[in-house]
Amino acid sequence: MENFDVVIIGAGPGGYPAAIRAAQLGAKVAIVERENLGGTCLNVGCIPTKALIACADAFVHLRDAAKLGVKAEKVTADFSAMMAHKQGVVAQLRKGVGALLAGNGVKVFQGQAAFEAHDQIVIEHRTSNTEHPTSNERIKAGKFIIATGSTSVVPGFLPKHERVVESRGFLDLQKLPVSMIVMGGGYIGCELACLAAALGVQVTIVELLEDVLMLLDPDVRREVKKHMEQKLGMRILTGKALEKIQAGADGVTAEVGGEKLSAGLLLVAVGRKPVTDGLELERAGLKINERGFIPVDECNRTAVANIFAIGDVNGGMQLAHAATSQAIIAAEAACGKKPRKNEALIPGVIFTMPEVAIVGLTEADAKKQNRAVKIGRFPFAALGRALATGTPEGFVKLIADAATDQLLGAQAVGAHATDLIAEPTAAIRAELTSAELGRTVHAHPTFGEIWMEAAHALHGECIHAAPRKKA
Repeated sequence: MENFDVVIIGAGPGGYPAAIRAAQLGAKVAIVERENLGGTCLNVGCIPTKALIACADAFVHLRDAAKLGVKAEKVTADFSAMMAHKQGVVAQLRKGVGALLAGNGVKVFQGQAAFEAHDQIVIEHRTSNTEHPTSNERIKAGKFIIATGSTSVVPGFLPKHERVVESRGFLDLQKLPVSMIVMGGGYIGCELACLAAALGVQVTIVELLEDVLMLLDPDVRREVKKHMEQKLGMRILTGKALEKIQAGADGVTAEVGGEKLSAGLLLVAVGRKPVTDGLELERAGLKINERGFIPVDECNRTAVANIFAIGDVNGGMQLAHAATSQAIIAAEAACGKKPRKNEALIPGVIFTMPEVAIVGLTEADAKKQNRAVKIGRFPFAALGRALATGTPEGFVKLIADAATDQLLGAQAVGAHATDLIAEPTAAIRAELTSAELGRTVHAHPTFGEIWMEAAHALHGECIHAAPRKKA
């Protein structure tokens, strides 16, 4: 039986960075993956979604390029070619992950891992032998890091039919439907809804809560919804459940508040659940909590001292970059480094049209905490670079403590918002004040200088905005 210092279960955005970091620190490392290297994010989540969204963006920009003096006739969207592009990107990155693991001396096992004890697992491999379709292999380790991620929640009352898909099924479509109902108005539902609508699909989003994208402040949500409804032609129905759902060869039917809906496809995007099936956690002395997650401390250590859990499976923020951050922390602790706590400041990015990004405290959070804050906003419509590129929609805002001026949060909705959020994330983490951000010289003309403008606006000193009306 082969023995390792550290074994990672799951090779997604948490698992493979953990393996690489442990190997960098001199450990003998193995990683076990039952599907494909890169996990959900690379293969059926973040990367393929963004590849297709990039295709849709290119189509929209070319279709609307006449406003910039560029006239293109008969602009068409070839979805099968877009899917080929998506698959090419995924294959290239998956190959890259394999090369990185090999280059760092990490041994890769393909199969389902199951604990037999706190220091031993059995790996079930699939074989081509029809008489013996599986084979087992056992390995031991001083430390384990569980990084098995999450999967889509599909309510049991939904009909099992090819016209009812979750995000993974959507990304396997070979042809887009004429119309689509999206069940769930979170970030996954809204991203895929925007992608489909931009390519001409008639989209209706149904969200049980009072609004879509509820993690955002109301003013940011309004900006996104306005574009989704007015520019992309979607219907957004909130505050009512999708009921009486039926699926057949001709499509899907349902009701919302007594209104009958029909479409060619139902996309289910109501959340995600942790993946722990097959792990046999109880044999290692581990238990999941009432929500199905593996409880950990602030350093990602479980109740069993030699086992860590990172990423979506531990009940924290379900974001790939959060998993990667936790991976480094867990790997270092597993290799004997002084444990450090997880990063508390995690930005969120949503690839809707327009893009949205958020980090830190929101206005809604501040109100709930009865915390006095100051707000600085600046619109893309007043930014030279945004006007020059024909992307004037949206705005950014900064949130600072009213007494100390320390930056506490930021949100952006508009062009390149998902890239722009990196600057306020660094500023908030460094505990800068809005005045310090405002005094930082930003290159002109750029999208990035919008944060400098927002910082000036927070103090009523904005050069490129009309002065505030005096009381």
